[in-house]
Formats: sequence, C-alpha cells, structure tokens
Amino acid sequence: MNHPLWLDLGQHWKWIALRGIAAVLFGLLALIWPGLALAVLVIIFGAYALVDGIFSLIGAWRMRHEGEPLWPLLVVGVLGVLAGLVALLWPELTALGLLMLIAIWAIAIGLLQIVAALRVRQLLDNEWWLGLSGAVSLLFGLFLLIFPGAGALAMVWLIGAYAVFFGVLLVMLAWRLRGTATLST
Repeated sequence: MNHPLWLDLGQHWKWIALRGIAAVLFGLLALIWPGLALAVLVIIFGAYALVDGIFSLIGAWRMRHEGEPLWPLLVVGVLGVLAGLVALLWPELTALGLLMLIAIWAIAIGLLQIVAALRVRQLLDNEWWLGLSGAVSLLFGLFLLIFPGAGALAMVWLIGAYAVFFGVLLVMLAWRLRGTATLST
C-alpha cells in the first residue's frame, strides 16, 4: 500500500472527482430536459467529452511516475478531447452518427479503465470502483452498438442515466483515494 504510484493516485484524487462531477452534471441535464434538440445534445456531449478528456490528460500528467505517465489515462484523455472536438466542430451529426460516436467512445474508455483498474488492483486489495466504472462504460457502448434503433428520447435518457452512474462511481473512487491521501501524509 505504500507504493509510490498508489500515493500519487491518492494525492491527485481531485481530478478523478472533477471527472465524476462533470459526468453527473451532464447526466442530470440530459435527464431533466429529455426533449432537447439533437444539436444541443451534441454540443453538451462535446463539451462534456472535451472537459473529461482535459481532466484525464491533466491527471495523467500529474500522476506520471518517474517520467512515465499512466498510458490508459492518457489515451482516455486524447479520445475524450477528440470526441469532444468532433462533436463541437460538426454539430450537424445525425442521431445515428452521435450514437456511434458515443458508443465507440464509451467502449474505448471502458476498456482502458478496466486496464487501469487491473494495474491499481495489484497495488491495493479490494479496489474495484475503477473497474466497475470501466465495465459500465463498456456495457453502455456495446448496448448502443447492438440497439441503434432506440429512439432519440430513449437515447437521451440512457445517456443521462449512464453519465450519472458513471460519475457517481468516479466520485466514490475519488473519495476512496482522498482517504488514502490523507492517511499517507
């Protein structure tokens, strides 16, 4: 438990918490206003993905260990920034295009967070929040790919629920990391 990488994660819990809070806020907006026009949803998603990607890149930069950043977090950050920029620069995406963009983004993030969880699990017993958030992302993305015919309103509700659940899991992980950081200082 005194491994330097784990201590780095504990010291930078705030970036994970900010990612979780951004996800919860995005999810609540989608749930409160399910009848949003698709263009507005694209812009909200683009802003969320961009913010999430930037926070991931900042977290990877700050958590680099001996000059080597956490590559899954780096890739998550780059994918988030790219997904956000594509959504913001081309808001005329169709519902199916947005659905595929979100599905691919969620699958990639899910896989990378599972990889990151496996690395953290070797350093801390019984740590599963990160892996669970990755599994939720992966399953959400696969669901969107398998059932693309779900209506736009159903897509908004599903995206909102996913974002809230994913965000809560990240905030819970950050809370756990915060406790580790206060114990190690």
